[in-house]
Amino acid sequence: MTGNRSEEFIESAYPFMKLMMQYQCAMLEVRTKFEVLNTELSLDSDRNPIESISCRIKKPISIAEKLKRKGLEVSLQSIEENLHDVAGIRIVCFFPKDIYKLAEKICSQDDIHLLEKKDYIENPKPNGYRSLHLILVVPVFFANEKKWMPVEVQFRTIAMDFWASIEHKVKYKKNIDDSTAEIVEKLKECAEGIHSLDMRMQEISEYIDSKR
Repeated sequence: MTGNRSEEFIESAYPFMKLMMQYQCAMLEVRTKFEVLNTELSLDSDRNPIESISCRIKKPISIAEKLKRKGLEVSLQSIEENLHDVAGIRIVCFFPKDIYKLAEKICSQDDIHLLEKKDYIENPKPNGYRSLHLILVVPVFFANEKKWMPVEVQFRTIAMDFWASIEHKVKYKKNIDDSTAEIVEKLKECAEGIHSLDMRMQEISEYIDSKR
């Protein structure tokens, strides 16, 4: 690639790179808020409600494919106006009650706007998937501007996260067409069992806490 073409490529790519940087900063902003909550809430129960936090920024190809599936233009403006899950955080908790407490606390912060909430724990998807999804909009202060950015947060228990990881791997396996219905049914049965386990373990935890 010649010098001029290199400069043209960098110049054309810069706006997209800047937007992804902004999503990255918003993601870090929200992650820090959860790390603070995790530390503070541990004082009340002698344990951390969060087992792990992971973050991701959607890949350019995934962004483009999602816009196309929605019949939308592939452009920076379209990304900002139509996609709210470019920046994503997964919070894995020990018990369902931890999920709802964290969600309540983060949404009560005066610099957080709740754009959307989908409770797949109370209302699981047909395949058994359980998780609490929030779209949070957070202000991020850059060198020359303040910008409100959306971040998707998915809350799961350890058991829910285990099930979702296995289900994802199975779904994208090859050569399972002949047994897909059977596999889907078995995964749903497992999801129900995992939810029962979550609730039972939560009851045991609460019982132990009541004896202190």
